Amino acid sequence: MSIVSVFEPLRSRRRMAYALAAVGAVVIPLCAAPPIASAQATVDHVTQISAQREEIYVQSPAMGRIVQLDVLLPSNQAVSRPTLYLLDGNGATDTQGESTWSKRGGAVAFFADKPINVVMPVGGGGSFYTDWQKDDPKLGHNKWETFLTAEVPPLVDSLLKGNGVNAIAGVSMGAQAAATLTVRNPSLYRALATFSGCLYSSNLGQFSVRPVVISDGGNPDNMWGPPGDPEWKAHDPSAHLDKLRGKPVFVYTGTGITGPDDLNFDPSFTYPVTLADAILIEQAAHDCTVTILAAMDLAGLHPAVDWNAIGTHSWPYWKKALPNSWPTLRAGLGV
Repeated sequence: MSIVSVFEPLRSRRRMAYALAAVGAVVIPLCAAPPIASAQATVDHVTQISAQREEIYVQSPAMGRIVQLDVLLPSNQAVSRPTLYLLDGNGATDTQGESTWSKRGGAVAFFADKPINVVMPVGGGGSFYTDWQKDDPKLGHNKWETFLTAEVPPLVDSLLKGNGVNAIAGVSMGAQAAATLTVRNPSLYRALATFSGCLYSSNLGQFSVRPVVISDGGNPDNMWGPPGDPEWKAHDPSAHLDKLRGKPVFVYTGTGITGPDDLNFDPSFTYPVTLADAILIEQAAHDCTVTILAAMDLAGLHPAVDWNAIGTHSWPYWKKALPNSWPTLRAGLGV
């Protein structure tokens, strides 16, 4: 099944946008996710790439395997500093050797002079970086929320002189995941940035989540249960916007209109694999963004918004948008 075909229900995009706005207009209070009990994660080994870049391989009890973290370090490593967690999109694989943010998104160069740690999990495509209810025949055992919120932060603070101040950002699937992790763990993250994401997960929002899992061969029922399971609402950022109050929030979206960066569309450089998919998915992300911003306004939230009049769902645009998110992330990180 192609990505285009699974997004067929979004063909009437404006009707979908108005329906989502109606769903997202009411903010439903959510108790923060209960503390996640987890055995202590340990470092299996570290590979030094450069003076400011490492690959840290973490033995995760929650994930039941070794998970690679692509880590960027500041030039001054003698002092404690905050940490930004940067989540990948659905094209990520654990065999590509590095985060797509470092490979395609310009993160290495951009953060070279920033006084922070940047931690980028490698892999996780189709997982939404969440704790799945069941193991999936295709996508395996996923307990990403436990890994990212309970296991990794203590390691980062001890190994990389983290000072306990964190922010999180993500692209596409990772944007939804970053927002979900923030509303479920509001005391952990002090700022949020999303790039081309849809922050709706339940009700009509399942049209944006389920196709992503399916496109990677997974069964979304194994993630948060069948369509009526309350876990879909529990992982829906739009339903819990009250948890974002007081936090700097950045939102980027394109329109799906092609530009110069699409003239030589290279599927090896980007995800999705066709320009048609990149257009359609960014159109859907744009409409989701329009509706979530309306819901945020009703909730009294006023995020920084980066509207791109052009832009498909592809890395050249996110690479250009990354610097625009820095003032927001910097405010939350306190640097």
